[in-house]
Amino acid sequence: MTYRLKYHVCPEHGWINDPNGFSYFRGYYHLFYQYYPDEPVWGPMHWGHVRSKDLVHWENLPIALIPGDKEDLDGCFSGSAVEYNNRLYLIYTGNIYDDPEHTTFHQNVNIAWSEDGIHFHKYEGNPVISEPPEDNTYHFRDPKVWREDDHFKMIIGGQKEDGRGHVLIYQSDDLINWDYLGEYGHASTIDHEGKMWECPDLFRLNGVNVLLMSPQGIKEDGEKYRNYHQTGYKIKDTFIELDHGHDFYAATTMLAPDGRRILMAWMDMWHSEFPEKEEGWSGAMTFPRELTIHDNHLYMMPVEELALLRCESKKVEVTDYLLPSRQVEIDLDIYDGVSLNLSNLYTLTVNNHKVTVMNQTERVGTIKEYQSMKLLIDSSSVEVFINGGELVFTDRVYFKDTPVLSLNKKMTCRITTLSE
Repeated sequence: MTYRLKYHVCPEHGWINDPNGFSYFRGYYHLFYQYYPDEPVWGPMHWGHVRSKDLVHWENLPIALIPGDKEDLDGCFSGSAVEYNNRLYLIYTGNIYDDPEHTTFHQNVNIAWSEDGIHFHKYEGNPVISEPPEDNTYHFRDPKVWREDDHFKMIIGGQKEDGRGHVLIYQSDDLINWDYLGEYGHASTIDHEGKMWECPDLFRLNGVNVLLMSPQGIKEDGEKYRNYHQTGYKIKDTFIELDHGHDFYAATTMLAPDGRRILMAWMDMWHSEFPEKEEGWSGAMTFPRELTIHDNHLYMMPVEELALLRCESKKVEVTDYLLPSRQVEIDLDIYDGVSLNLSNLYTLTVNNHKVTVMNQTERVGTIKEYQSMKLLIDSSSVEVFINGGELVFTDRVYFKDTPVLSLNKKMTCRITTLSE
């Protein structure tokens, strides 16, 4: 059986990582992503492209950006998208290596545009920002642009000269001429908050400013920060992990036409094994999630459009149960002491408000109360949403056969088959 995911975005062939340019244009949700089409390994980054009318059924489109021009000679790295004058603009990082060993590089900001949202033209005057400001190293990437009042704002990730990660903010009236407004925030120390803040995103949710980013270099701290790189957010002074699973990075958001703040992330992690490479592809995106905020804590749940995938649904008394397929949604109540197992590949246990996931190695999170749990399972992924998204775990789990769900105590579960 193939590891290919059925209801998640993944490449037909080649490699993908960071989601880019998540946006809405002319009746479609657009998602771009870092893409190397030639092999299922990281290489010179292109921008792959899919679109959807419903966030569930995605249509593959031609590659949007190809590297090789003087301003993006060695890669079209991450960025964002915004509508302006009836065009869809891409704002992206140009990467140029300074030596054959790729030990140093320089990075800039470029734009491209499209009338139809499919065929893109790079701006002849690129780059629009040719170099970072003073007090920033050569790490200068991942611009996120949005419209605010009569201006465009940009936040971009960087690294201070002293080695700490930080983010910078710019402003423009036309996406071409940018004024540097200064530093928006920085890491307290490298060990605690990282040496480079990748993929920053700044937005308001219920009147609260949220800075989302993916810091590199945070030191493991007990049961926290165990991934190779982290993704989380700051509302006040404290960095908070957004997802506690093994495979979640480079999250980005967009504001949907109905006002929802929707998030997608790379559903993998650097230095993973990627067993799907044997099938000629690597990498995937999370299922789209709606963000909400309660008491300055971000909650994530699958978007309501998940309902479009639901087929047969039934309540089952479970101790050991062969699931109907590798594409299912499972809903159950949780209590202290519950333990869940999927084909001896993935376990989740709850003990004294601590939730522990074992997927070769442990990941841990905590909850306030014992309420409910939702699992989304696909051919090679498990996404767990506890207490309405208070705590979330995202993992690649490679099921060779239809999974068996085992619980340490008979419980009633609602099991729903999901279509492609």
